[in-house]
Amino acid sequence: MTAILNEPLKDATVWKSADIVQRDDWLHTLNQSELDDIDAALAHAKSTGKPATELTQEDFPLAALLPSIARWMDVLYRGAGFINVKGLPVDRYSEQDLEIVHWGIGTHMGTGVSQNAAGDLLSHIRDVGANPGDRGKRLYKTNIELGFHSDGSDIVALICLQQSPWGGKSRLASCGAIYNEILRRRPDLVHLLYEPFSWDRNDEQGEGEDPIFNLPICSYDDGLLRFFYIGWYIRNAQRHPEAPRLSAEQIQLLDLIDEIALDTEFHLEFRLAPGELAYLKNSAALHMRTAYEDHEDPARKRHLVRMWLTAHGHWADGDEFVQQGIPVKEGVVSDSADIAASDARSTN
Repeated sequence: MTAILNEPLKDATVWKSADIVQRDDWLHTLNQSELDDIDAALAHAKSTGKPATELTQEDFPLAALLPSIARWMDVLYRGAGFINVKGLPVDRYSEQDLEIVHWGIGTHMGTGVSQNAAGDLLSHIRDVGANPGDRGKRLYKTNIELGFHSDGSDIVALICLQQSPWGGKSRLASCGAIYNEILRRRPDLVHLLYEPFSWDRNDEQGEGEDPIFNLPICSYDDGLLRFFYIGWYIRNAQRHPEAPRLSAEQIQLLDLIDEIALDTEFHLEFRLAPGELAYLKNSAALHMRTAYEDHEDPARKRHLVRMWLTAHGHWADGDEFVQQGIPVKEGVVSDSADIAASDARSTN
């Protein structure tokens, strides 16, 4: 069992909305030499004939961008916990080219892992008209609000291809700041963060696996706090009779995490524009998406492409279980196939 942090965390990972807007460590605008570097790497990658997710670092060789990537990794690991990269001229590239660029840059940061039971390594975030109540469908396939949560693995990486006309804003909150506020308001609940909760696998469990898994929200090692939270996965696990019933104090803790993160004092709100990239350290910052209204034209619908990356090198607060990604199940429809079916329905 890890040590319990009973003092406020005081490092660069802790921030509130008023603080983070005064910092620029999380912002990067690509300069011309970096854009030229990306173009050269893209040309080389395409010459290999490999699909995007089979490309390696050697297939997407970078030079000018590498110092910036190294800085991004430092900011993710010990700094703000997220990076916003601007300046990629998205209109110059095809969707396939953007997948290659996104994946190619990612190979210099980590190893891609499966994001769903279909085994998607590049996941397309688009509303396909999925029923939010369908346990077998992930909520990113809808246009509803997604509450504050973590994703799998060490890093979630996003590139925006299209914006919605209304809504679809992103919000980020520092896990360290949330932790400190729990410590301030309800120190009696802090120990529960380090005790296992049951989590719903959302019907994505592998062959022979239980429909729930057990994992604490927090661990604290080597001066680093790991915070992993998906409130609805914990609450939904209660549908399984084998999951221990949540205590009154555990419910209070979950409600408190949501309440703090939703407080405008604790989160940064922004909207990714086409061509912008975002990298987020899952154990350092929670994220959410507001509800949105979309275009009727499938070609203009809100569209992001996501990767889950296990960071290169040793991240002391990485969780081996989370880093494995989601087990692949036979017969599950991929995101691309879901989108194609949705587009076909729209045009018929």
